[in-house]
Amino acid sequence: MKDVQQIKQRFGIIGNSFVLNRAIDVAVQVAPTDLSVLITGESGTGKEVFPQIIHQHSSRKHGSYIAVNCGAIPEGTIDSELFGHEKGSFTGALADRKGYFEEANGGTIFLDEIGELPLATQVRLLRVLETGEFIRVGSSKIIKTNVRVVAATNVNLEKAIADGRFREDLYYRLNSIPIIIPPLRERVEDIYLLFRKFANDFADRYRMPPIKLESDAKALLEKYRWPGNIRQLKNITEQISVIAQSRSLDAEQLRQYLPSHAGENLPAIISGSGSGESSSFSSEREILYKVLFDMKRDMNDLKKLVLEMLQHGGDINLKGEHAQIIQNLYDNESEIIKPSASPANVGYSARHDEHAIEDTEEFVEESLSLEEKEIELIEKALERHGGKRKNAARELGISERTLYRKIKEYDING
Repeated sequence: MKDVQQIKQRFGIIGNSFVLNRAIDVAVQVAPTDLSVLITGESGTGKEVFPQIIHQHSSRKHGSYIAVNCGAIPEGTIDSELFGHEKGSFTGALADRKGYFEEANGGTIFLDEIGELPLATQVRLLRVLETGEFIRVGSSKIIKTNVRVVAATNVNLEKAIADGRFREDLYYRLNSIPIIIPPLRERVEDIYLLFRKFANDFADRYRMPPIKLESDAKALLEKYRWPGNIRQLKNITEQISVIAQSRSLDAEQLRQYLPSHAGENLPAIISGSGSGESSSFSSEREILYKVLFDMKRDMNDLKKLVLEMLQHGGDINLKGEHAQIIQNLYDNESEIIKPSASPANVGYSARHDEHAIEDTEEFVEESLSLEEKEIELIEKALERHGGKRKNAARELGISERTLYRKIKEYDING
């Protein structure tokens, strides 16, 4: 097996994290086979390098390597681009044309952004993967091809399947060998290495001293979430190299170049009012984080409220913000407090005795296990929707398939 370090040098890969080395190792192991490979990872993580590693370490390395961005080709012409067309098959078809699958015969074709393929094209692709056959647009002649297919996507294909935007049979056919490229925030030890590499590259390009970071700036660089991953880090390094007056930056100076909306490297909370993935949680883990963060915030507010009650002799009218805290806890069906009257009654008089304070302490010590909270959320969703898993999955922001798996995994009755 090729040494991982040699592969990094050859393909310009920077980093020593375990997850990155594992992805390279899998790519090298699968290269000699003809299995289809599906590469998944966020935008900007460098997915396009791995199909090249697979091609160069396969028996097809002397054949053609064609990379196709499926999201950049209009829906009306993508069949022609991939499979070719006959003269006169549509307006503008002035001559016969070979498609990428015909040109790449004996080699490798990399289909980037595979999740953007139209459903009709997905059917054609499935036939190529299963039989090695396709038909040009406007023709009835079957053409054989021997092509290795490597696909990549930054979208959740399981969710796309649940939404009817991607074929399940094609997903399993492409996903013979999955390779997961980690986001930059999961490769913290590699962030500064990449920054130094980019800083030196831009220093050579623009003929100026390289940018250096002080210790607090380095810490900030590694705590930042980097939603755009390596691509974003490279762009920001270039901005700093060109614009910064000083060649040595502290944390305050570096912060001016980091978009504030991305925050530091904390669990992501995604919200939005749009459609598709931007309006829902991208994973069950983020749902759980949101619930836990909301509970923690309400607990902090409640502790302040109890302290204020004690300072006022235990008698205080709940109004305004205080009443809203109780209302939030009540709406979330929390066990933190159980007022005898509706919390909407802002005139509720709270006289906390020793037992009430003990209840509060019990909640603080309550287990915050993600698994327990996940089970609780699933059970509540199923109960709310009368056991209808499809509706429960929609409310939880996960696919119905994932919900089935969780129910089986946790042995939930529902």
